[in-house]
Amino acid sequence: MQRLLTDHKTITKTQLEDVAPAALEAGQARLKIDSFALTANNVTYAASGFAIGYWHFFPTGIEGQGLVPVWGTAQVVESDSPELSVGTRLYGFYPLAEELVITPAADGHGGFVDAVDHRAKLPPVYNRYTPVRAGAAADDHMRALLQPLLATSYLLFDWLMDNDCFGADQIIIGSASSKTGLGLCKYLAEKEDRTYKIVGLTSERNRAFVEGLGACDTVLTYDAVSELPVQPSVYVDMSGNAEVKANVHSTLGDALKHSSAVGISHWDQFAPQSKVEGVKPEFFFAPAQIEKRRGEWGPGVIEKQITAAWKRLAADAGSWLDVKVHDGIGEAAAVYGALADGSANPREGHIIDLK
Repeated sequence: MQRLLTDHKTITKTQLEDVAPAALEAGQARLKIDSFALTANNVTYAASGFAIGYWHFFPTGIEGQGLVPVWGTAQVVESDSPELSVGTRLYGFYPLAEELVITPAADGHGGFVDAVDHRAKLPPVYNRYTPVRAGAAADDHMRALLQPLLATSYLLFDWLMDNDCFGADQIIIGSASSKTGLGLCKYLAEKEDRTYKIVGLTSERNRAFVEGLGACDTVLTYDAVSELPVQPSVYVDMSGNAEVKANVHSTLGDALKHSSAVGISHWDQFAPQSKVEGVKPEFFFAPAQIEKRRGEWGPGVIEKQITAAWKRLAADAGSWLDVKVHDGIGEAAAVYGALADGSANPREGHIIDLK
């Protein structure tokens, strides 16, 4: 069994490792991973591995080396659990590896959780495995690429609406070319009675791509932040770029009503202790918004909204997404490296196929 290890301190440093498959214990099941997506989201998982806990999901037993979590589909190939039969296909959160051994427990909603002790205190949204039917590989690919990212996009949209956009007249999205960023732009643009303007921030290289989405009222490059109109605003930052964040804060001053930190796609320009003018940036944690809505609306409602929302954008994904399928885990390092160093094409969605 092969897995791609990532250095905790230098997240661009990876190495492919062969390890013996773990023997099954009572109540466990072995899942062979069929395919998974690699996006800028996975870079954020690595960059915030200890701050949020992503390194703790799939411990390697090797000091300083971690397994980046990915979203994908796997099949049960061996089971010593009455909960899960061989042949079941599961969509969920996996290590960047060829297989995963779990201790399945029914979640009461038709899915399963991994009941292993070390995952008990981690966010439950990452611990649910959903049965999926065998079908076209493209369905698995689109689900892995878009469901996690557009779910976050929709939860950001819902959170903004929940807070009346903090009274903002413009919503500024940092790293608007990222899948999560473009998803938020599109959900914000869907609202027919909106009173806010949508401003996308991106690099010069990705400007034409973001403009082509047709969701932003204005697209600015990072070096043009000073051109932002000084009016009540919210900044939703997918990039984690400390210099850009500081420029947004200093340009808008007291007009910036809220600053939200979501991702770290510019992980190498992230400075967690840096000071900014005005409001203090607050971290947005999507699972917290899910739990809030579950408490207000009951179980299953927000999940249905998320599913309908991501499928709605996925139906039009051909206009802004080119799926690239790579054969074998050996190709994962190069794809992950391009995402980590920022050279990946934003139109491309990358799938690692292990079948």
